[in-house]
Amino acid sequence: NAELSRLQNYIEKSERALSLFDVPLHFHMFDASRSNGTYDMRNLFKDTLVEAEPELAVTFVDNHDTQYGQALESWILPWFKPMAYALILLREKGYPCVFYGDYYGIPHDKVASLKELPQLLELRQKAAYGAQHDYFDNPSIVGWVRDGDEEHPNSGFALLMTINKGGSKKMLVGEQHAGEVYTDVLGNSKDRIVITKGGVGNFTVMDGSMSIWMPSGEKTEAPDDEIEEEVEAEVVEAKEEQDKA
Repeated sequence: NAELSRLQNYIEKSERALSLFDVPLHFHMFDASRSNGTYDMRNLFKDTLVEAEPELAVTFVDNHDTQYGQALESWILPWFKPMAYALILLREKGYPCVFYGDYYGIPHDKVASLKELPQLLELRQKAAYGAQHDYFDNPSIVGWVRDGDEEHPNSGFALLMTINKGGSKKMLVGEQHAGEVYTDVLGNSKDRIVITKGGVGNFTVMDGSMSIWMPSGEKTEAPDDEIEEEVEAEVVEAKEEQDKA
């Protein structure tokens, strides 16, 4: 990718002294927001700075240059912005930068503040810890799990998002959560997901939205695991990663 190459060349020439804005990731999210559900979500982080040079990548959704009428005009549509901010705030890699105009709104452009942003920032502060396990295996429905850690009680979550029709995805949160009832803290889904004996949840997401699943505090009898062979392989791999962590 030419754009990524230019950024990497600048990093090399400056002897890794500077962090740079991840413009390739911004344009992936811009394209996803305006694709009418056709963007392949498996490619969100392909040829991005946060994947190539995570310690020097400043991830952002929009800024003063990308807003309407500015030099890099490429405003991400409001319906996708909660997902875009989850992609920079709730993952392991990158140094996220929140745009003033998204947090407070831009009255002269009639742009409202992003109502989900304070909650996403709180989730970053309280829940986005531990190893990360990606499930970027579907063109329109993707997700990831953060394991949480002992230093941050009740941390960790399972996140699912889609730019098209809703659906479900089986993701491993760990056998220690067997029987726990997970609910969507964003309130986009009213489902109650019970974690299986093997630590797997069949998490759901509504059309064109995102759900962030966390334990509700309720516990019930854990169901047996009934998963397809290919999903089982993914879950086994994720469990091996968790064990290593």
